[in-house]
Amino acid sequence: MSPDTAPRPRMTRQRREILDALDTRDFRSAQSWHERLRSDGSTVGLATVYRALQALVDSGDVDSVVSESGETLYRRCEAGEEHHHHLRCRVCGKAVEIDVPEFEEFARHIGDAHGYGDIRHTIELTGVCPECAAAGRG
Repeated sequence: MSPDTAPRPRMTRQRREILDALDTRDFRSAQSWHERLRSDGSTVGLATVYRALQALVDSGDVDSVVSESGETLYRRCEAGEEHHHHLRCRVCGKAVEIDVPEFEEFARHIGDAHGYGDIRHTIELTGVCPECAAAGRG
């Protein structure tokens, strides 16, 4: 079963609590989101946070990226199920969604040239956001 046809996971109380705690501005680690939940009085455990974040990524409710150190970072998805890419600050984690229509066309062309269909890809660009650059953090 492809990700596009997979059934959406059941929205448990813990998943709802975790999804509600996420924001759409910054990518953070599972541990960081867990700390935020705990500071807000949640009793959800770290293992539950990891499992819920992965289920929410699979359902398209949460975006994930891998940092330069190899750590997976998460944030609430702004675009829903629509395909999108990110420009992420390497310093603070702030991210903006970017539209790259030329790459979408390029990916289709490469797939067609090699006889592949259902082409999927991810683009993530990283840099230093204006706020971090102005503060001398990058």
